[in-house]
Amino acid sequence: MIEELNKLVPDIEFSVGEQFSWSPKERKITYSKENIDNEGCWALLHETGHALLGHLAYKTDYELLRMEVSAWEKAKELAVKLDLEIDEEHIQQCLDSYRDWLSRRSTCPSCGTRALQEDASNSYSCFNCHACWQVSPSRFCRSYRARRPIKDNVLF
Repeated sequence: MIEELNKLVPDIEFSVGEQFSWSPKERKITYSKENIDNEGCWALLHETGHALLGHLAYKTDYELLRMEVSAWEKAKELAVKLDLEIDEEHIQQCLDSYRDWLSRRSTCPSCGTRALQEDASNSYSCFNCHACWQVSPSRFCRSYRARRPIKDNVLF
C-alpha cells in the first residue's frame, strides 16, 4: 500500500513510527508498521487525505473537526483509487471522538449550555449565564470512544 500511495503522492514522505500522523512542516506521514491491518490502512489513507488537502494548522476547535471530516472524505476517494473500502462506521467512530471532545469543551461548566469558542483563543463564553472558561490548547486531551471488538473483520 505504501508503494501505491507513493505513486499517488510522490512529494510526501512515508515513515515508520509509533502512530499515524501527518506533519505539514516535514511533509511526512508517519505510520505504525505493526498496525497495518484494515484500520491501519484506513488511518494511513486518512493521514494522506490531510496531506493532499494541505492541512497545516487549525485556529478553532470547530475548524479541527471540519478538517477531520474532509480528511476522511479524501481518504474515501483514495480508497476507491486503490480498490479498497473504508468502513463508514469506523469513520463515524473516529469523528465521534472529536465530536465528543468538542462537546465537552464547549459545554458551560456553570449551566450546561453549549457555547462557541472565542476566535482562535482557547476560551469559551456562555450565551446563557455569561460564564467564561479556558480549555487546553491540546487536541490530544480528548477521550476516545471504546471500539467494539472485531472478529474476522466483522464488527459485533
